Amino acid sequence: MEDELIDSSRLSLSRKSQLPGAGFFYPDSLDEDRSEELVKEAVEDAEVVVVADTDADGLGCVALLREAYGAALDPEPFEEEIAERIERLEGTTDPEDDEEEAEVDVPEEEDVAPGSAVALVGSGPYSLEDDFDNVAEYAPEGVDVFVCDLCPDKYEYVEEELDRLVETASEVRWFDHHQWKDDVADAVEEAGVGLVVGESDEECSTDVTLRSLDYEFDDRFAELAAVTRDHDLWIREDARSDDLADYAYWTDAEEYVTVVGAYGADLPDVAAEFVELRRVEKERLIERAVSRAELKSVGPWTVGVTYGRCSQNEVAEALREEGADAAVVVKPAGSASIRGTENFELCHEVAGQVNGGGHPKAAGCKPDIYDDMLDYANHWTTQGSAAKRVILAAFERVAERAEQGVYDDEGVETDR
Repeated sequence: MEDELIDSSRLSLSRKSQLPGAGFFYPDSLDEDRSEELVKEAVEDAEVVVVADTDADGLGCVALLREAYGAALDPEPFEEEIAERIERLEGTTDPEDDEEEAEVDVPEEEDVAPGSAVALVGSGPYSLEDDFDNVAEYAPEGVDVFVCDLCPDKYEYVEEELDRLVETASEVRWFDHHQWKDDVADAVEEAGVGLVVGESDEECSTDVTLRSLDYEFDDRFAELAAVTRDHDLWIREDARSDDLADYAYWTDAEEYVTVVGAYGADLPDVAAEFVELRRVEKERLIERAVSRAELKSVGPWTVGVTYGRCSQNEVAEALREEGADAAVVVKPAGSASIRGTENFELCHEVAGQVNGGGHPKAAGCKPDIYDDMLDYANHWTTQGSAAKRVILAAFERVAERAEQGVYDDEGVETDR
């Protein structure tokens, strides 16, 4: 396949909105090999390893841990790189020209030599066991390990790899705020892990990390946790929380951790300028997704359903303003984001029925309906019709269970 066929910078905004990024077309086997090599490079000389989600909340935990261990990096080289990216962005074509949409890449993780004694291993729900295994394989024996902002759906998914990790490390601590099943939490603790799970509707994982570490943090870190929580729990009372979320999404993990570790929730001018420039395209992708949305009645709820490569939180907010109690954003890569409101706090239950999980008001899933590339081709050309049907069917099942009184006021099954 020619590179230009998957090069997003060559696509019109309309096509870009409907197709996955270039990383989707990179084979898992090659990606796993490269991921293993990156983990090895990051952890082989580390004193502490943090396995964390790479959103603003997970990376906020890393910033706190580097501060606590005196291992924060100098932000100046990263700020210089941001300034160079801004120059490239300002040199691209008119953002109003749909046929000449441009994109500027952020530095690859391997292009930055972190050099921190607190190594960062970016992870996610579908790579957690592999990352545990790689850390156990390559980190020095006796290293301290932290796991942040991640929750396994089933203990057996990580059982063997976590056992290896516990044997390698002197201590493993796990900070999170997702909805944990009791049997999973019990099994993780029995494996020898110090698990702290905060209330998912009150704390983010950065909050949990802040209160769990025996260290006196400066006020900027408490503020960083509060602003991160504002976005992660979808409170949206502090405009800076969108800046943090967008910055974490648009740059690499090492840069984000270093910059917010140095400046807290108030991004330096150069980072703020970069975020604003990237928002030009972001807003237009949001508009595309909102224009495709349909409102469906499911049980007592109105569910807004749409498709596209976009920022799901802002799309969900727009659908809420149109009357949706819940929003589903199906992505070109096959996954979907589910967002709730005060009228719908069962997102995690819907996602749990479709190969996913999360929080009462925010969850994600990836329906198990893609057997080959023809299924993905159908997904792109029908704007996710099969995935939409499967997720709406999950809403219907949850609606039936809610009518039967299965859930309490906090969205937890009453028979648990």
